[in-house]
Amino acid sequence: MAAPNPDIWNRELERVIRDALASIKFGAVSLVVQDGRVIQVDKSEKIRLNRQGHIDGSGI
Repeated sequence: MAAPNPDIWNRELERVIRDALASIKFGAVSLVVQDGRVIQVDKSEKIRLNRQGHIDGSGI
């Protein structure tokens, strides 16, 4: 079985990271690296409710 093409892997990783960044307004995207390679992308998003019950991410 042939090893995956690193260029395809890097483009896919870049796409995953860009999608994670584009999909949140307030929060964090972090990469988990093992043996010099990204093995996981984590995304956490902050969502707060204001006093009127509306969702608002500002001020976090």
